[in-house]
Amino acid sequence: MTERKKASDFPQEILKLFDGYVHGFIERRDFLEGAAKVLGGGGAALSVLSALQPHYAWAQQVPPDDSRIQAGYVEYPSPTGSGTTRGYLAVPGGAAERKPAVLVIHENRGLNPYIEDVVRRFAAADFLALGPDALTPLGGYPGNDDEGREMQRQLDRDVMMEDWVAAFEFLKAHEKSTGKIGAVGFCYGGGVVNQLATRRPDLGAGSPFYGSAPPSEEVPSIQAPLLIHYAGLDERVNAGWPAYKEALDANGKQYTMHMYEGVNHGFHNDTTPRFDEEAAALAQERTIAFFNEYLRDQ
Repeated sequence: MTERKKASDFPQEILKLFDGYVHGFIERRDFLEGAAKVLGGGGAALSVLSALQPHYAWAQQVPPDDSRIQAGYVEYPSPTGSGTTRGYLAVPGGAAERKPAVLVIHENRGLNPYIEDVVRRFAAADFLALGPDALTPLGGYPGNDDEGREMQRQLDRDVMMEDWVAAFEFLKAHEKSTGKIGAVGFCYGGGVVNQLATRRPDLGAGSPFYGSAPPSEEVPSIQAPLLIHYAGLDERVNAGWPAYKEALDANGKQYTMHMYEGVNHGFHNDTTPRFDEEAAALAQERTIAFFNEYLRDQ
């Protein structure tokens, strides 16, 4: 297996350039040029770009054949595209009773193996869990993140949002669901959780990870309690927090925000060097406890 690198193995300037690249603010050549200036050469820049790419074998905390769960792909109605969306559904194994559900919303690159494993982690924690693939209209996640990012850029964000709402409705009506739905999302997906909270007053709980804030004028519509996670070194996303906090406080909304100091955007994603094991484990533990509190009958 490829040796796991840590964020501390890279200059922070390189990690900031990489964040710009993976989120479409700069092109690949811009990253390489910037990295070459920091590292002293083009060869080193190419090497570091390769080292920062995801390694999905690292992400398998809950194998697909784990005895605690049953997992597989499903299709459900969509108001957009071809009329159906494909998703990855995991159900706690051996349980006849209905379970609260968690909608897992991917980053800006489709339903990759990391997100599928996150779906299985929530199922192993005794939730019905669904990870939709927003790239379904274009054929689905292509097998690598670079192509996945390019595909997702082709999709209209407002149209994708309708598919996330459709996924919420699918989970709410599912025969194995109690109808109490939580949503967790990462990066782009964290922003979707915030938007979903403004769209669905019946959202049971929302846990956005380093996601963009919704427009302040939409915050009054939020009814769900929120557990908000930010990375301390993520200057780009964190810049939106003061206005979001002000709107939440002004409207008396229920929320808890955790700032994980000294870690980068994407710290929960255990397939890249930006992963921080301690922060990711704590954030996952907090999120499961949060969903247990607000989605289960007490």
